[in-house]
Amino acid sequence: MDRLKLLEHTDTVNELLARYGVKFGIYKNNTFHEQLFPFDAIPRVIEADEFDYLEKGLKQRVVALNLFLKDIYSKKQIVKDGVIPEDFIFASSGYMLECEGVTPVKDVYSHISGIDLVKGKDGTWYILEDNLRVPSGASYPMIARDLCRRSSPGTFADLKIEDNRNYAKLLRRTMDNVNVGGHSVILTPGRYNAAYFEHSYLAEQTGAHLVNGSELVVEDDKLYFITASGKKERVGVVYRRISDEYLDPMNFNPESLIGIPHIYDVFRKGNVALMNAPGNGVADDKGIYYFVPKMIKYYLGEDAILNNAPTYLPFYEEDYKYVLDNFDNLVLKDVAEAGGYGVVFGNKMTKQQKSDFLELLKNEPRRFIAQEVIDFQDLDIIDKGEQVPRKADLRAFVLMADEPLVWKSGLTRFSRNPDSFIVNSSQGGGFKDTWVLSR
Repeated sequence: MDRLKLLEHTDTVNELLARYGVKFGIYKNNTFHEQLFPFDAIPRVIEADEFDYLEKGLKQRVVALNLFLKDIYSKKQIVKDGVIPEDFIFASSGYMLECEGVTPVKDVYSHISGIDLVKGKDGTWYILEDNLRVPSGASYPMIARDLCRRSSPGTFADLKIEDNRNYAKLLRRTMDNVNVGGHSVILTPGRYNAAYFEHSYLAEQTGAHLVNGSELVVEDDKLYFITASGKKERVGVVYRRISDEYLDPMNFNPESLIGIPHIYDVFRKGNVALMNAPGNGVADDKGIYYFVPKMIKYYLGEDAILNNAPTYLPFYEEDYKYVLDNFDNLVLKDVAEAGGYGVVFGNKMTKQQKSDFLELLKNEPRRFIAQEVIDFQDLDIIDKGEQVPRKADLRAFVLMADEPLVWKSGLTRFSRNPDSFIVNSSQGGGFKDTWVLSR
């Protein structure tokens, strides 16, 4: 593969990304900062057979997680059978009592799942995290691939790689599968959301309406979109990009100014589909992550195809002792945090920090998980004109339409800090395209 021509256009592609407004926003000290998401032109390459293996494991995992969500908001059989302690359900910050007994259209809870993986230096893939609430990031490799093709068409002339521009079709298929009759809309909190570029880009690519809360209204147990002319037209599916608690001030956080009053009541009656369903946070709680291989066995009668990272729950006495004995070799994660926050490495702590953390762990064992530090593969990036290795992960996207669909691409994120394992954009990381080779 001749990638040298593409590398020569790295600056051009980043300039185009800036021109198109491909940015992400973060809040620091109560101030909104918007910045570019740096793109590196050296792609991650995954062989066709290897991706087939990943695809099979990702489908298995997301199917099991959907079955778990249906069970946990209804019969709770997995708790009754002692597979998962109830402490890990009802104490989860993602569990929502309001969702009890509410079944989404066609029993689909997580329509779009973002599953984060890393590849160990031994070639083994490990699941690091499941994201089933409002996973973001698909738009970045989509537009980057398009701009790379424009900047260096010769690079792609004879390449046998999967075309990642079909994500919009997969997303539209997913929306159409649960649409109960009416428009498809993408609900954004607005211009100052961290992923606003993605909201607008996916609306453009799928043909869905991009709307904010003020453009939707509930009447007679149905949801309507207010057009530019003031006409009200029925909405059948909402791909919502706002958090559960802000979705409906009448059912969740009453102080929300960006939600739609009574939209959850419409959803509860089956008169609109919400993607993803409210309440999914209980399934991507990092404490629940520990139990996913068990739920695959429980619901599907199969062994997990893809491995979790070796994980310990201080909630269990045996695991708590292991964490104490091996503290310096572990990474500790707050189960309620995301975006690379709430992650600490035992060997990076001062004596006082370690003492304070162990006291916190003793008092709140359910709050944390501990994991072995996986020495995952480095990928080369261009830094100041030189190729240098950096840690990188892969966010794979699984869509649940009439069947589970795995996008043959993904968001490869890398750390720009040579000493860091944290790759999140909010922590200063960059991204790459992911080339899945075709046959």
